[in-house]
Amino acid sequence: MTKTQRILAAFALAGAAAGLAAPAASAAQPAPLTLPDLPTAAPGMPQGATPGSVQEIGAKVSEGANQLNQLMTLPDQLQPAIAPVAPLVDLLGAVQ
Repeated sequence: MTKTQRILAAFALAGAAAGLAAPAASAAQPAPLTLPDLPTAAPGMPQGATPGSVQEIGAKVSEGANQLNQLMTLPDQLQPAIAPVAPLVDLLGAVQ
């Protein structure tokens, strides 16, 4: 066997081994997804100080995101109150 024939044979064997290993790898059961343990309250903390479930944590995060979104739209909400005095404020800024 020449060197080239040996290299080709090695590639063929590697390809065959990969082809045989692929179905076995796909048949393996995936590891189950586990969530971390929820934090526990320190001694002396009130009963509701720690979350009771992952859904409760998600609700708190969602509530905080909604509050942040409302804060981001605050300039748009204040525009009707600022519009009537805007010319006066611009004039005072020009006097400075």
